Formats: sequence, C-alpha cells, structure tokens
Amino acid sequence: MSNDSAITTWLKPGELAHRAGVAVSTLHYYEELGLITSRRTSGNRREYRRDTLRLVAFIRASQTCGISLARIRSALDELPHERPPSKRDWARLARLWRADLDERIARLVGLRDNLANCIGCGCLSLTACPYTNPGDALAAEGAGARRLVARGRD
Repeated sequence: MSNDSAITTWLKPGELAHRAGVAVSTLHYYEELGLITSRRTSGNRREYRRDTLRLVAFIRASQTCGISLARIRSALDELPHERPPSKRDWARLARLWRADLDERIARLVGLRDNLANCIGCGCLSLTACPYTNPGDALAAEGAGARRLVARGRD
C-alpha cells in the first residue's frame, strides 16, 4: 500500500452517495462518463476518495444551473486527478469558467426579460410579429430566437 493510500480516506459507494445526496447509480453513471473515479478493492468493490464529495457537489450544482455533463467533464479535466484538488486548483477552474458563466447569465437574463415578448421574437409560427418584429425583419438574420442569440454565434 502506498503512503498516499495510507493517509487518504476512502468511502464506499453507499457512504459517498448518502453524504452527497445522490443515488449509488448516479455515482456509477458519473464514473462511466469520466466525471469521477474510483479504485477497486481486493474484493473488486469500488471505493472513492473522500474529495470525490466535492466533485459530486460541483457536478450537481453545475447541473442545477443547466450546464451539460460534457461541459462539466471538460471543466473537471482541468483539475488534477492524481491528488485532491487544492483551493488554488478550484480558483484556477473558476477563472477559466468565468467567461462561460457570464455568457450563460446574460442569456438567462435575456430569456427572462424577453419571455413575455414571444421569447425574443423567433417563434417561427408567425411570418411577422406586429409587436417587436414588424415585417419579420429579424428573419434576415437567420432562424430562431434572434434577440437571444449572441451576435456572430449560431
């Protein structure tokens, strides 16, 4: 047994699931997607490092905000895998994710503010919106909710 294993706290799947507030099957799914990792005991049972609790909390919080598991995995790939992430590692991840989160917030604010106006005037069921898109002027910019799509991105 390595020195690292001697000082690292390992949790059984049921313990981790209970403490993280998720089902054991969720842990297995996250592991299948490469979001978290486990080791196998001599009896071929999974064990998770205690710091996996923080990873699961990050995954759940991100999902609650509508962030895809693929994007979450991309972010988690920026963290070290051979050791528990430090405060500095999490701060670096926060800096890397800030622009993406700011853009997401701006889109949500736009959706909230335009929800009463046919969701940014792109309902596609009308040829012209007499309220915010007279003469269907936004159609020249492309399909979809044009006022909610960032300029230059589709």
